[in-house]
Amino acid sequence: MKISVVIPTYNRIALVERAIDSVLRQSIKPFDIIVVDDGSDDGTSEMIKKKYRSINLVQQQNSGVSAARNNGIKHAKGDWISLLDSDDEWTGKKLENQVDRLIKNPDYHFCHTNEIWIRNGVRVNQKKKHQKYGGYIFDKCLDICRISPSSVLFRKNILDHVGWFDNHLPVCEDYDLWLRITAEYKILFIDEPLIIKYGGHDDQLSHSVEGIEFFRIKSLENLLERSELSTNNRILAIEMIIKKYNIYLNGLIKRKKQTEAEQVKEKIKFWKKDMIEY
Repeated sequence: MKISVVIPTYNRIALVERAIDSVLRQSIKPFDIIVVDDGSDDGTSEMIKKKYRSINLVQQQNSGVSAARNNGIKHAKGDWISLLDSDDEWTGKKLENQVDRLIKNPDYHFCHTNEIWIRNGVRVNQKKKHQKYGGYIFDKCLDICRISPSSVLFRKNILDHVGWFDNHLPVCEDYDLWLRITAEYKILFIDEPLIIKYGGHDDQLSHSVEGIEFFRIKSLENLLERSELSTNNRILAIEMIIKKYNIYLNGLIKRKKQTEAEQVKEKIKFWKKDMIEY
């Protein structure tokens, strides 16, 4: 199993070293490590060239995390991809545990794990709504993103089947791709905290873009319009998009955005009609 690790980063010179070091400390070594510098101006590329000469550094103009991940995957020489966000880190046997489990379960092509959460330097417990699952979990992934990019290990060629990260989504790009994957593939879940996710810093995408639910709705619309879903999965997706549109509508009404509210009402009517006709 040849594993390529892809680390996208943008102006996180103070954090990316921790991420890279956690890969270099793995009990089994990846085939290659690709760091994609998404147009940083804080000296990230210079630091990596100086300190991590064995790493494949890819530099690009600032284009967003999806473009950075896609670019890194294109440069990957392995047949398996493992992602790591530059503000997270892996525990020492993350890859070993995943490889061992995948070898024992060869019919799986996508694996993710549980995680430890650190917020502003303090460990916090995940809420019940963030529970993670394995198996055919499309229905479990419709409400929120339940798979952390930093935890995944998957066969590269599944992207040729379901598509890659959507460069047009500023957030929810992981939610978007996982929906396409879970609609087609059975997911292996290791219920062990093999990654450490850090939160609370100002440059997190989830903090910098308002209306995250809007982009989940956009992802669901793209899924319904572009993907070949089973009858059951299509109905589940329509039910969820109607639910999310209603939540979004209530927000528009509260903010007295009447024109936008009327547009959303028409969307709800469209999807209700689609579900009846389907």
